[in-house]
Amino acid sequence: MATLKQGELFKPELVRQMITKVQGHSTLAKLSGQTPIPFAGVEQFIFNLDGNAEIVGEGGLKSANGATITSKVIKPIKFVYQARITDEFKYASEEKQIQYLNHFTDGFAKKIAEGFDIAGIHGLEPKSMTDASFKATNSFDGVITDNVVVYNAAAIDSNIEDAVKTVVTNGIEVNGLALSPVAGGDLGALKDTTGNRLYPEFRFGQNPDSFYGMKSDVNSTLTKVGGTAQTDHAIVGDFQNMFKWGYAENIPMEIIEYGDPDGSGRDLKAYNEILLRAEAFIGWGILDPEAFARVEVEAGA
Repeated sequence: MATLKQGELFKPELVRQMITKVQGHSTLAKLSGQTPIPFAGVEQFIFNLDGNAEIVGEGGLKSANGATITSKVIKPIKFVYQARITDEFKYASEEKQIQYLNHFTDGFAKKIAEGFDIAGIHGLEPKSMTDASFKATNSFDGVITDNVVVYNAAAIDSNIEDAVKTVVTNGIEVNGLALSPVAGGDLGALKDTTGNRLYPEFRFGQNPDSFYGMKSDVNSTLTKVGGTAQTDHAIVGDFQNMFKWGYAENIPMEIIEYGDPDGSGRDLKAYNEILLRAEAFIGWGILDPEAFARVEVEAGA
């Protein structure tokens, strides 16, 4: 007896499982943490308080301080992933169906995680790898344009230090570091004057969870390029406070049995196939561009 019908939603516990897998494969999710957000979106407020607190004597005048309030609306965007499988799925036992779905949800989580990074870091539509409408306003490549350091493989640790300086001089803490595999390898290759490795924890493709007190992650999504995206080898900043993301808790799942829903030119019924389609709604926002810096390949290099 089939356990999944067309148009059903994934159960809440399965959604949490998939989002946990997303955290394991998405740099942005790993460095910032995630909170479910309402489907309609949420508005984040940023308070900038000017000047210092004041000590006032008895009966003394309390002078004014300045405050600037800005906001960022984080609204979920639909991510879709679909795959064709044999229509034997419809007639399989519950145990066999669960095996199918476990494989699909694992692949779905990884593809959504990669797509989330590609969209959030580079502002690209993940499948076509072309500029998305939000690139200039809600991606690291699009909004982090001043705090930029030119990548130098032989001095990647200095690159990271320079990037950190551009953030902390704005009075903002740095608690996260995203690295490309190339930059991770560069760190692992650096030696001191006596030939000792300076950062052996990055050798052999390793991915340590922290680097000098910063939560860190190595991921190839930093160098996924297309459209006008940059080749980023490092991003540093206040990921925990100034980058927010979340997901709507319902993930629709469809079993489609007829037609050519993925535009492949193959009729499902003619090839004894069905199509599994799942949709995730993910929203994110970079609250303050000055809270981040990028290390990128120089244009034309």
